[in-house]
Amino acid sequence: MCDVVLIAPLHKYVSYKPAALLCCCVFVLLWPLAGCQPVSPQPVELPKAEPLKTEQPKVEPNQVRLNEVEPNEIEPNEIEPNEIEPNEIEPNEIEPNEIEPNEVGLGEIEPNDIEPNEVDLGQIESNAVEPNEIKPVPIVSAVKHPADFHDKCADILGQFVDDKGRVNYKMLKIKRLELRELLDEFAALEPSQYNSWQKEDKIAFWINVYNIQLLNIIVSNYPIQSVRIMRLFWPPTSIRHIEGIWSKYKFIVMDEEFTLREVEQRFFRKEFAEPRVFFAISYASVSGPALRNEPYVGRKLNRQLNEQVKEFLSSPRAFNIDREKQRVYLSAILKPTWYGGGFISGYGTDKKFKDKEPAVRAVLNFATNYIPQQDVSFLETGNYTVEYIAYDWRLNE
Repeated sequence: MCDVVLIAPLHKYVSYKPAALLCCCVFVLLWPLAGCQPVSPQPVELPKAEPLKTEQPKVEPNQVRLNEVEPNEIEPNEIEPNEIEPNEIEPNEIEPNEIEPNEVGLGEIEPNDIEPNEVDLGQIESNAVEPNEIKPVPIVSAVKHPADFHDKCADILGQFVDDKGRVNYKMLKIKRLELRELLDEFAALEPSQYNSWQKEDKIAFWINVYNIQLLNIIVSNYPIQSVRIMRLFWPPTSIRHIEGIWSKYKFIVMDEEFTLREVEQRFFRKEFAEPRVFFAISYASVSGPALRNEPYVGRKLNRQLNEQVKEFLSSPRAFNIDREKQRVYLSAILKPTWYGGGFISGYGTDKKFKDKEPAVRAVLNFATNYIPQQDVSFLETGNYTVEYIAYDWRLNE
């Protein structure tokens, strides 16, 4: 029994060399002869050397372990399917053979480790929007209504024009950048958008263009510089000192080049043939119709134009009757050689004012719609001559 007990441990801890083994056997045989009792091998402390035993990897505190169970204690097949919450890992998201249970924790799986094909398309919620279901958003024009475009002129006219039509050119020159930005709006307007407007909005547009561009020309030459010899004919502040004000200053509208004269001829005289426009455009001068301190808008254009005509003809510088001398005085802008001829198509008549030439008859017929009734009677039945009031070209500041 002693042999068995002693040899077994020595067999475990002693190298298998022949000389050492022989010494152990002799020692065992002589041990009973010395009168010794067999001693249990347990008290003998021998150094433990386990070269063949592999130490299991330690799990750090921050590592996530599966259900807090040591990796070697539970085989993969011992985990019941119901122990894993369905919302944590879908069955089709990770292939079983791709991750060894003892090697990787759940927290160690990077999102990019899962290939796109491993996600089941059936897991997509039914209310998810498919790419083909997304409808393109229509591009809405920055200007939804022509009135919105006309209102772009409101700031300039409201800030620098008073209720009598006088312009603060000095301050407007300081704020010229705002004026430049407004002119850029005219240049960038799409012709397709303009063509979709009603006639009234188109007329309002060109009146606003004309007035704003004239303000820009005056500001560019303010204060007005005059040549001494020309002061014999016009006052120092007369806009006649600005050479080519109507025909040489070019500007862009809807990517097309214009001058003030071209706008007047093409739109006011020909395309629209609306003579009331001549009381709405500015002449930047004392004798001209007052510049309105609001933009013209199509939906109220008829009212605005009628107000302009009535206000202008109520002024002595535009219309006056001298009953004693039997004379009717009209503004110079109503001469047949100026704007008078533009009234023939709409207001020409052969029934009244028969002793006057066609352009004068048309102007007088037009005026009867805006002057007091006693003046209408005098124009229709009186014997008078028509004369024109000298025009004052001094700046309307």
